[in-house]
Amino acid sequence: MSTTTDVHSAAREGFAREAGTYSRGRPDYPPELQAWLEETLALGPGRRVADVGAGTGKFCKLLSATGAQVLAIEPVDEMRAEAAKLPGVVALAGTAQALPVADASLDAIVCAQAFHWFATTDVLDEFARALKPGGRLGLVWNVRDESVDWVRAITELITPYEGDAPRFYKGDWKKPFPHPRFGPLRETAFAYEHVGSAQQVVIDRFMSVSFLAALPPAGKAHVQAELEQLVATHPALQGRAELRFPYRTLAFAAVKN
Repeated sequence: MSTTTDVHSAAREGFAREAGTYSRGRPDYPPELQAWLEETLALGPGRRVADVGAGTGKFCKLLSATGAQVLAIEPVDEMRAEAAKLPGVVALAGTAQALPVADASLDAIVCAQAFHWFATTDVLDEFARALKPGGRLGLVWNVRDESVDWVRAITELITPYEGDAPRFYKGDWKKPFPHPRFGPLRETAFAYEHVGSAQQVVIDRFMSVSFLAALPPAGKAHVQAELEQLVATHPALQGRAELRFPYRTLAFAAVKN
């Protein structure tokens, strides 16, 4: 049986401490992703999908809009409690290594902002166990557009704190592919902007990052002060009531053989 000990300490501790900040600060997803879910992942009424590593359930809202039955599978109690508040979503304790579902019981599995935490061959074996023949796997990330100088400055500010926390940009999540139980990964990209106040799209967004949220109080206060200083002094950010934080949303899909 898999437990929260299978969860990286940065995720287990950081996400438990900052579930509320995560819910407030994390960006949503581009509306075009809805068609991708329905067409590429074949989601709709009568289908059953698990959001693995669901966190507070931000992606569950898009999944629910397809009409599919949505399971939010999340090991961190504080995060799962937020997902459980969503109408029509069944929130279950569990990890990617041991999904709390029967064999061949899912039409799709989706991991949004999560697969890099548990990207192993064993996890893909477990996903294949839970998926029906022809079931779909979807992996989604919002990736910061670092061609923008102030976005790049934020990355430079936070990177020294990441330690050994898995990160999408390192590319380790690709190592389990190709996998004998899945066809090739196919990538689709969408442009997206997270629009809101500086508090929401910069401060709350980045203070909810796992390895920052897991810092001791003095460390967190220092990082937050650095972010606030950047917002107050950068010419593109200072004095603005609303910011538009640029992302590229990358969506990968594979079909179970």
